[in-house]
Amino acid sequence: MSDQRPSLFDSYRLGDLTLANRIVMAPLTRNRAAPGFVPTDLTAEYYAQRASAGLIITEASQISQQGQGYQDTPGIYSKEQVAAWRKVTDAVHAKGGRIFIQLWHVGRVSHVSLQPGGAAPVAPSAITAKTKTFVNNAFAETSAPRALELSEIPGIIADYRRAAANAIEAGFDGVEVHGANGYLLDQFLRDGANTRTDSYGGSIENRARLLLEVMDAVIAEIGAGRTAVRLSPVTPANDLTDSDPQALFNYVVEQLETRHPVYVHVIEGATGGPRDVAPAFSFEELRRRFTGAWMVNNGYDLALAEKAVESGVADLVAFGRLFIANPDLVERLRRGAPLAQLDQATLYGGGAKGYTDYPVLEVA
Repeated sequence: MSDQRPSLFDSYRLGDLTLANRIVMAPLTRNRAAPGFVPTDLTAEYYAQRASAGLIITEASQISQQGQGYQDTPGIYSKEQVAAWRKVTDAVHAKGGRIFIQLWHVGRVSHVSLQPGGAAPVAPSAITAKTKTFVNNAFAETSAPRALELSEIPGIIADYRRAAANAIEAGFDGVEVHGANGYLLDQFLRDGANTRTDSYGGSIENRARLLLEVMDAVIAEIGAGRTAVRLSPVTPANDLTDSDPQALFNYVVEQLETRHPVYVHVIEGATGGPRDVAPAFSFEELRRRFTGAWMVNNGYDLALAEKAVESGVADLVAFGRLFIANPDLVERLRRGAPLAQLDQATLYGGGAKGYTDYPVLEVA
């Protein structure tokens, strides 16, 4: 019996998949979809360049037009989108990579110009998010939302289920349900955004209901071994607050444990910001409640990632922005090579510049 500790660069068995290493490319919105919200040939090239990651999780992709919150983000609800994504998955698989798609409904983090018929965005409650979205090539205040009717909720769940089926048709190895960063499912979770008095509001059990019903629907459609979820227990992203995040997320993870998703992806701290925004919050308590694959994210460098994997705190480590400027991030980390810096000006929208033109290391 070997007592050798796992390494970040070891292969990993995730459901029925074998990942080449434990390094994951996190979802990164890039706002480069073509008309019809379809990924392009450039998208296929971008992800294929990064296929040395053990797993790629695509940019968040809306499950319906209502689910869109930013300009030029891709969808996974039309035949054209499915066909375009198939080119992406084929390109990644041709390089030996594995790829999940992140399923997204933004809820109140949207703008009337993006909504069907210019309608108000939807949310658990009619509380406007004090945050911005990206429309007409500029950041703009979000539009005031309306509260979803109880009768509309089954349709939202059906949209997630259909999107999951479309993802498998498009050749994805699985899906990650976006339950983080202040978007619709996260809005339902939090008492700062959800003031409903029906079966989807009030108690922790009621506020967690929609996330868990979505997970049940997706698992029923494509299987638990191809279904994952992302959570961000303490991030202030998109104006979200909760009076007791520890109790809320302890319950959510306990419920996820009974459903056996292929992994839980947890953002530690403020998304893209400080890791220590809620020092009293215990991520270890969450980890103890889940026996499946545990993926961590936010502010990881090589040393922190190696420590997390070797100590068993995490099975997989997701890196976000480092993958933008370093398509060969896995090799750079392996060699301890310098990391390229991303160009902020080309982060959102545009073409190949700042997307597919970052250099890779010279092969010695």
